[in-house]
Amino acid sequence: MSLDLNLNIGLSTVGSSANHYDVIIIGGGPGGASAAIYTARADLRTLVIDKGLTAGALGITGKISNYPGVPGPVTGAELVEIMRGQAESFGAEFLTDKVVGIDMKAEPKMVMAGTGAFYAKAIILATGSMGRTSSVKGEEELLGRGVSYCATCDGAFFRNKTVAVIGNNDEALEETLFLTKFTEKIHLIVPTPDMKARDVLMAEVSANPKIDIRMGTALKEISGNGTVQAVRVKPRGGAEEELPVSGAFVYLQGGKPITDYLMAQLETKPDGCLMVDAEMQTAVPGIFAIGDLLCSHIKQAVIAAADGVIAAVAADKYINGREKVKQDWK
Repeated sequence: MSLDLNLNIGLSTVGSSANHYDVIIIGGGPGGASAAIYTARADLRTLVIDKGLTAGALGITGKISNYPGVPGPVTGAELVEIMRGQAESFGAEFLTDKVVGIDMKAEPKMVMAGTGAFYAKAIILATGSMGRTSSVKGEEELLGRGVSYCATCDGAFFRNKTVAVIGNNDEALEETLFLTKFTEKIHLIVPTPDMKARDVLMAEVSANPKIDIRMGTALKEISGNGTVQAVRVKPRGGAEEELPVSGAFVYLQGGKPITDYLMAQLETKPDGCLMVDAEMQTAVPGIFAIGDLLCSHIKQAVIAAADGVIAAVAADKYINGREKVKQDWK
């Protein structure tokens, strides 16, 4: 239901210049933020769409001491904030949202997010590899029938109902707070003993009377007859419990490249990784992919950042129709 909703949004806003960019970067980690620094410096109107500061692998890293030029230790979230601040200083825009689809054949290319549709001449994919390789019982069967991965897309369908949100990072908490606009009650199922989110978000969630926080609780099953009717959970050291809900919003993480929003428009390797050329361009002109989406190197922030720079320079070359990349040493 979210895809149809966003297609309608796209049709209604296609004439607006406010949502048109030169480059849209999907993912705001070290690769995406580094790409934004270079595209914005090249005077390309740049939008970065990201699920949240701690939604990616770097954002949840507790201590970093080996990033060149940044004396440590710093947290991953602090390092990402430094990169984003630098990109914003050159004019890049950052939007906290979830991308649910891309139309690569459109001209300009269209990116469908929970809050609307956005258009660009070039797109850089930087969503990383924290996608899930397996799902809990009932999740796949009830996807689109109460199971959702995007509250901003589907929240309005659960007005005055009780839902569950499963996750422990910025994305999960942001989506939980968004759902309070519509729902009667929210069970926030946190699988770990502590949250991996910003203090300000944790404080806001803790203070909201609509939110029932269950720390250290695992999601075991999503059940229902045609639509979601309950979730079965188990707290650490406790007995399993069934919670009646009308919806389940799942924000759990894994180690698989995140490419679901591409809707099979790009060919992947057997391990789910994308294929690119030396300039990080995919088989579709103007679509670039970087970082852990490629599975081609050691998973390090500095390497993802380098990928982002290569893609950014290549995107500038593509947009301006140059045969060679433009050097930027300043």
